[in-house]
Amino acid sequence: MNFNGQTQLYGFLAHPAQHSLSPLMHNLSFQARQLNACYLAFDLKPADFDSSAANLKKFFAGFNLSMPYKKQIIPYLDELTPKAQRIMAVNTVKNQAGHLIGESTDGAGLFADLQAKGQKVAGKNLLILGAGGAGRAIIAAAADYQVKKVFVCKRPNQTFVVIKQWLQKIAQSTKTEYQLVDYSDQSALKQCLQQSQILINATNVGMDGQALPLTSAVLKQLSTEQFVYDIIYQPLKTPLLQLAAKRGCPHANGVGMLLWQGALAFEFWTGQTMPLLKVKTALLNEIRRRSS
Repeated sequence: MNFNGQTQLYGFLAHPAQHSLSPLMHNLSFQARQLNACYLAFDLKPADFDSSAANLKKFFAGFNLSMPYKKQIIPYLDELTPKAQRIMAVNTVKNQAGHLIGESTDGAGLFADLQAKGQKVAGKNLLILGAGGAGRAIIAAAADYQVKKVFVCKRPNQTFVVIKQWLQKIAQSTKTEYQLVDYSDQSALKQCLQQSQILINATNVGMDGQALPLTSAVLKQLSTEQFVYDIIYQPLKTPLLQLAAKRGCPHANGVGMLLWQGALAFEFWTGQTMPLLKVKTALLNEIRRRSS
């Protein structure tokens, strides 16, 4: 690609940012779609965020955000999509003639991946582990896909009541039912898992290749009728997914969520589709290279 004075700049803003696979995904897509654009990762230190955020619309045609800026960016935006309003966090911003529009594609990315894998979610019950950044995006997006009920499993810490109030607020404006479950209540967790058709791990438990996000006693409730999704993609086969395989449960790692959230961002910016197969192959090759 030959860059020139008309090249549009896109970026990834986070701290740290060096680990991001977004430049690989989007630059490959720009090239495949013959778009005069470039995507770079920027490690933006917290002390520099406010001064930088005030000038983003001068330089970027669009950008992604990750920790710790998904909420911090909001005062600098001109508009939020309904999805972003629901979680009050964004991971994707489009510069529309100087008008910055914030969107959240994380949760939608997971559901797009489930649908691509033949999983129908409408009318089903989900058990989601964790209510951090990724968890909140998935929880909020569930209402857009006519999920019947979402059990949210969370540790009883200082944000427990805040999340409970947030879930009540979402439930009031959607047809999806939400229930918050304490991680320490093993009996309740067993019941929730028995009632759920899909289990989603939205925590980082399992990234070490050793830990399970639920106790073995709870996970014994898993049946072959249930789909197990782990948003972790490094390692590609977490302990939860290994256990799911042993129990004969269909399952998936987070590569698809990563791919689809990027594809939705790409389409939000450009109006064009991402070359999914080409990008997925490149992602898997890079993830395996980093793991070796």
